[in-house]
Amino acid sequence: MAFNPLNWILGFFSLDIGIDLGTANTLVHVKNKGIVINEPSWVVVNKRTREPIAVGVEAKALVGRTPANMVAVRPLRDGVISEFEITEEMLAYFIDRAHQQSIVPVPRPRVVIGVPSGVTEVEKRAVYDAAMLAGARAAYLIAEPTASALAVGLPITEIGGSMIVDIGGGTSEVTVYSHGGVVTARSLRVAGDEMDQDILQYVRNKYNLLIGERMAEQVKITIGSAYPLPEEKTTSVRGRNLVSGLPETLELSSVEIREAISGSVQTIIDTVKDTLEEVPPEIVSDLMDVGICLAGGGSLLQGLSDRISDEVRIRAWVAEDPMTCVARGAGMILERFEELSFLLLPLDSQE
Repeated sequence: MAFNPLNWILGFFSLDIGIDLGTANTLVHVKNKGIVINEPSWVVVNKRTREPIAVGVEAKALVGRTPANMVAVRPLRDGVISEFEITEEMLAYFIDRAHQQSIVPVPRPRVVIGVPSGVTEVEKRAVYDAAMLAGARAAYLIAEPTASALAVGLPITEIGGSMIVDIGGGTSEVTVYSHGGVVTARSLRVAGDEMDQDILQYVRNKYNLLIGERMAEQVKITIGSAYPLPEEKTTSVRGRNLVSGLPETLELSSVEIREAISGSVQTIIDTVKDTLEEVPPEIVSDLMDVGICLAGGGSLLQGLSDRISDEVRIRAWVAEDPMTCVARGAGMILERFEELSFLLLPLDSQE
């Protein structure tokens, strides 16, 4: 084929976007620029018209503070779309934001979106349709653990076993790879959001104090742990006393929070154990050499890697910048599309 300067220029300036459409946060990776957007997956809409009023950081700041004519919505639950139209609006907003950073006008972008490995065909189609309606010229889906493994640099396309535990906001996924394929995988809807609910219920049941989801999340980030800390910590929370109905401030310790989230943490660890039981001995031997990689925002829980290492007797380690792994891996697919496109999820062509 003869060299076409116009095609080369359009190819150079084309906007290739990798998106981690997460339950808690949406991240956007743009070719040659890296992560350009990292914002909460929240949208504030008008109750009557359902039109978006605020998206991302601004929307999350309004959670629990919206006036009577507005409502704050998380359009994704457990890693999949629960509010289709609002997800479409949110995607369009983020894609447009990425477009605005281009140095020249470019065609509509190609998009790769990370989705949980356990999604159904209907859920995959919903993500695909939302991306196309939001302005993409081509949309592809990739399993989030696969995208994370690519970003981390695990040798998933080579002979030999690799294992990744991707803990997000809505789902935790445990996947073992060898020679470019999945050996075994488990997906469960217990992750960061479930831990937040554990903390909220613990404080309510033990102290009769009602706190919000944002407060519970902040407590988890500040003093939450899966393993005893070298020095235990405390933090204060504010809420409404359910007996008196009055505001109250309470001091919580990391020991209490560890107890509160212990059930969810143990569920994730048990899933890792169950996955390892299905793996051939040769791959277990490989994993003892390379270890178990932890990715996703949930992997930042203090002491989680030590707890997993102790319980499964294989070294667990946290990926560098684990929150951005899915978006970076999705971006890598477009950068090396010819080589890596076989890792994309098939999409049922039937409407």
